[in-house]
Amino acid sequence: MSHTALSQSRLFLRVVRLMLVVIWVPARAAAADGLVRFTGSPSCATSLCHGGAGELRSQTTTWQKLDIHSRTYNTLVNGRSAQIAAALKISDATTNGRCTSCHAPFAEVPKTAFTREPTKPSEGVSCESCHGPAEPWLRSHTRPDFSHRDRLQAGLRDLGHLYVRANSCVACHQTVAPELLAAGHPELLFELDGQAVAEPKHWREKGDWHGPKAWFVGQAVALREMSAQLSSQKNPGENLTGPWSATLWLLQQLDGLDAGLPALKAAASPAQSHPVADQLAQRVTELEWSAALTRQALQRVAGTHKEFSDPKISPSLQARRAERLVLALDRLTAPLDATSLAKLEPDLKGLFSLAQSRPDFKPAEFARALESLAKKL
Repeated sequence: MSHTALSQSRLFLRVVRLMLVVIWVPARAAAADGLVRFTGSPSCATSLCHGGAGELRSQTTTWQKLDIHSRTYNTLVNGRSAQIAAALKISDATTNGRCTSCHAPFAEVPKTAFTREPTKPSEGVSCESCHGPAEPWLRSHTRPDFSHRDRLQAGLRDLGHLYVRANSCVACHQTVAPELLAAGHPELLFELDGQAVAEPKHWREKGDWHGPKAWFVGQAVALREMSAQLSSQKNPGENLTGPWSATLWLLQQLDGLDAGLPALKAAASPAQSHPVADQLAQRVTELEWSAALTRQALQRVAGTHKEFSDPKISPSLQARRAERLVLALDRLTAPLDATSLAKLEPDLKGLFSLAQSRPDFKPAEFARALESLAKKL
């Protein structure tokens, strides 16, 4: 990769990592010209809109009562955050950008970027954090004569598009600055499909939804982010190189799954994997997915059991690979019929158990368990 491209990669990491930049810097610049501002969650929460009852009117209630995103600010006032803040010499985690960028995105948004009272940081990740500043599209998005495309052109973020959705979430769900990790911040592992399934739904997926496709897009975007972060580090530790290497290995197993997808096999460094991973995420998003592709992906992932018997691969890297692999199996087997899933369930539970603790990971035992699953497939 050229020096210019690498610089662009590092810049991209900084942009996507800071949710504030993604969310409100364009809005703040436009607000000065009176073009676009935030309207705040109350503008979505009336009973005739998203604050009422029933499947089509309860989105705000679901977010407030059930969704962890409405409570991300609370994380900044617990004991663990206090310890991390002390280690980083941060006086108050609730006002420091390294913490609020993900846990309280509106903490640093200026008052001029709102049409009314500013959204309180304590709301956590609120409506407009994900859907974008609402001023330009708030009124028009309910018009029956407006198409989906009309709404997007007005500024509504297209979260039904997997690549857009992954990019909207990954900034806060994958990469953590090394100094935060050193201070005790937990490692993150982005899993678009699994995390979307676990979240209380305030939306409806399209009829052609395929969880394995969402998983694939999410993993490619996660690899892109890890690649960009590694490219910016002079002396990255294992907690950065390990997840990157494991994710690259896992996605390499799917090279050639479709003839139109770019291959990662030749990517031997973060600088090389970064652009390919981004292209892969975009191409998979546009790919017409099928049950046959899910089955092929599942067989390829399960067919890696021989590699866990390779003594040339360190146990620590094998543990990282197993960690990613069991999550892949979880999402790739989810669409199977009940009979097939019941047959695989004991093996899946055993594999998850074996991959739970990295220090205690036993590659040979994991290889045998994975081979048992592969034979059943």
